[in-house]
Amino acid sequence: MDNEPICFDTKIAVLLREDLETWQRLNVTAFLVSGLGTPVPEVIGEPYEDADGVPYLPMFRQPVLVFEGAKETLSAAHGRALSRALPRAVFTSDLFATGNDRDNRAAVRAVGTAGLDLVGLAVYGPRNAVDKVVKGARLHP
Repeated sequence: MDNEPICFDTKIAVLLREDLETWQRLNVTAFLVSGLGTPVPEVIGEPYEDADGVPYLPMFRQPVLVFEGAKETLSAAHGRALSRALPRAVFTSDLFATGNDRDNRAAVRAVGTAGLDLVGLAVYGPRNAVDKVVKGARLHP
Protein backbone atom coordinates (compact mmCIF):
# COMPACT_ATOMS: atom_id res chain seq x y z
CA MET A 1 0.00 0.00 0.00
CA ASP A 2 1.34 3.39 -0.99
CA ASN A 3 1.38 5.96 1.80
CA GLU A 4 2.10 8.90 -0.49
CA PRO A 5 -0.60 11.59 -0.45
CA ILE A 6 -2.88 11.56 -3.44
CA CYS A 7 -2.69 14.77 -5.45
CA PHE A 8 -5.41 15.69 -7.89
CA ASP A 9 -5.12 17.50 -11.18
CA THR A 10 -8.83 18.27 -10.96
CA LYS A 11 -10.88 20.39 -8.59
CA ILE A 12 -14.44 20.63 -7.30
CA ALA A 13 -15.59 24.13 -6.43
CA VAL A 14 -18.90 25.47 -5.13
CA LEU A 15 -19.59 29.18 -5.46
CA LEU A 16 -22.35 30.66 -3.29
CA ARG A 17 -23.91 34.08 -3.44
CA GLU A 18 -22.70 36.04 -0.43
CA ASP A 19 -26.14 37.24 0.68
CA LEU A 20 -27.57 33.79 1.50
CA GLU A 21 -28.73 32.82 4.98
CA THR A 22 -26.71 30.07 6.68
CA TRP A 23 -29.40 27.42 6.14
CA GLN A 24 -29.57 28.40 2.46
CA ARG A 25 -25.80 28.09 2.05
CA LEU A 26 -25.85 24.59 3.49
CA ASN A 27 -28.89 23.53 1.47
CA VAL A 28 -27.56 24.95 -1.80
CA THR A 29 -24.13 23.36 -1.29
CA ALA A 30 -25.65 19.94 -0.64
CA PHE A 31 -27.89 20.12 -3.69
CA LEU A 32 -25.13 21.39 -5.98
CA VAL A 33 -22.54 18.76 -5.11
CA SER A 34 -25.11 15.99 -5.45
CA GLY A 35 -25.30 16.88 -9.13
CA LEU A 36 -21.66 16.09 -9.86
CA GLY A 37 -21.43 12.40 -8.92
CA THR A 38 -23.67 10.80 -11.52
CA PRO A 39 -22.53 12.43 -14.77
CA VAL A 40 -18.90 12.58 -13.62
CA PRO A 41 -18.35 9.20 -11.93
CA GLU A 42 -14.57 9.68 -11.60
CA VAL A 43 -15.17 12.21 -8.81
CA ILE A 44 -16.55 9.45 -6.57
CA GLY A 45 -14.12 7.32 -4.57
CA GLU A 46 -14.46 3.82 -3.22
CA PRO A 47 -17.03 2.82 -0.57
CA TYR A 48 -16.01 3.10 3.08
CA GLU A 49 -16.05 0.40 5.73
CA ASP A 50 -15.38 0.64 9.45
CA ALA A 51 -13.31 -1.84 11.49
CA ASP A 52 -16.45 -3.89 12.21
CA GLY A 53 -17.17 -4.34 8.51
CA VAL A 54 -20.15 -1.94 8.41
CA PRO A 55 -20.28 -0.46 4.91
CA TYR A 56 -20.78 3.24 4.09
CA LEU A 57 -21.47 5.04 0.85
CA PRO A 58 -18.58 6.35 -1.23
CA MET A 59 -17.92 10.09 -1.26
CA PHE A 60 -15.95 12.47 -3.44
CA ARG A 61 -12.32 11.47 -3.89
CA GLN A 62 -11.11 15.02 -3.37
CA PRO A 63 -11.93 18.06 -1.28
CA VAL A 64 -14.75 20.39 -2.21
CA LEU A 65 -13.71 24.04 -2.01
CA VAL A 66 -16.51 26.45 -1.17
CA PHE A 67 -16.33 30.05 -2.33
CA GLU A 68 -18.61 33.05 -2.04
CA GLY A 69 -19.15 36.13 -4.12
CA ALA A 70 -21.60 38.76 -5.27
CA LYS A 71 -24.38 38.08 -7.75
CA GLU A 72 -22.16 39.46 -10.54
CA THR A 73 -19.35 37.09 -9.55
CA LEU A 74 -21.70 34.13 -9.90
CA SER A 75 -22.91 35.32 -13.31
CA ALA A 76 -19.34 35.75 -14.55
CA ALA A 77 -18.31 32.34 -13.18
CA HIS A 78 -21.32 30.72 -14.83
CA GLY A 79 -20.34 32.23 -18.17
CA ARG A 80 -16.75 31.02 -17.78
CA ALA A 81 -17.92 27.51 -16.83
CA LEU A 82 -20.14 27.41 -19.92
CA SER A 83 -17.39 28.70 -22.23
CA ARG A 84 -15.07 25.97 -20.93
CA ALA A 85 -17.78 23.30 -21.19
CA LEU A 86 -17.06 22.15 -17.62
CA PRO A 87 -19.49 19.87 -15.80
CA ARG A 88 -21.64 22.16 -13.65
CA ALA A 89 -24.72 22.35 -11.48
CA VAL A 90 -26.79 25.46 -10.79
CA PHE A 91 -29.12 26.53 -8.02
CA THR A 92 -31.37 29.52 -8.67
CA SER A 93 -33.30 31.63 -6.20
CA ASP A 94 -36.53 30.16 -7.62
CA LEU A 95 -35.66 26.76 -6.16
CA PHE A 96 -36.20 28.03 -2.61
CA ALA A 97 -39.93 28.23 -3.42
CA THR A 98 -40.33 24.76 -4.95
CA GLY A 99 -40.88 21.59 -3.01
CA ASN A 100 -39.83 18.78 -5.30
CA ASP A 101 -37.42 17.76 -8.03
CA ARG A 102 -39.94 18.10 -10.89
CA ASP A 103 -40.77 21.68 -9.91
CA ASN A 104 -37.06 22.46 -9.46
CA ARG A 105 -36.27 21.38 -13.02
CA ALA A 106 -39.29 23.26 -14.35
CA ALA A 107 -38.21 26.45 -12.55
CA VAL A 108 -34.78 26.35 -14.16
CA ARG A 109 -36.18 25.39 -17.57
CA ALA A 110 -38.57 28.39 -17.45
CA VAL A 111 -35.72 30.94 -17.51
CA GLY A 112 -33.16 31.61 -20.24
CA THR A 113 -29.48 31.20 -19.43
CA ALA A 114 -28.81 34.95 -19.17
CA GLY A 115 -31.81 35.45 -16.89
CA LEU A 116 -31.01 32.78 -14.28
CA ASP A 117 -30.95 34.30 -10.78
CA LEU A 118 -28.03 32.20 -9.59
CA VAL A 119 -27.43 31.70 -5.89
CA GLY A 120 -25.05 28.77 -6.34
CA LEU A 121 -22.84 27.07 -8.90
CA ALA A 122 -20.80 23.89 -8.62
CA VAL A 123 -18.14 23.08 -11.17
CA TYR A 124 -15.67 20.26 -11.73
CA GLY A 125 -12.69 20.08 -14.01
CA PRO A 126 -8.97 20.63 -14.39
CA ARG A 127 -7.59 22.73 -11.53
CA ASN A 128 -6.49 25.50 -13.87
CA ALA A 129 -9.88 25.80 -15.54
CA VAL A 130 -11.82 25.71 -12.26
CA ASP A 131 -9.50 28.36 -10.78
CA LYS A 132 -10.30 30.59 -13.75
CA VAL A 133 -14.04 29.97 -13.35
CA VAL A 134 -14.10 31.08 -9.70
CA LYS A 135 -11.73 34.01 -10.25
CA GLY A 136 -12.90 36.99 -8.22
CA ALA A 137 -14.63 34.83 -5.59
CA ARG A 138 -13.22 34.35 -2.11
CA LEU A 139 -12.99 31.19 -0.05
CA HIS A 140 -16.02 30.80 2.20
CA PRO A 141 -15.07 31.64 5.79
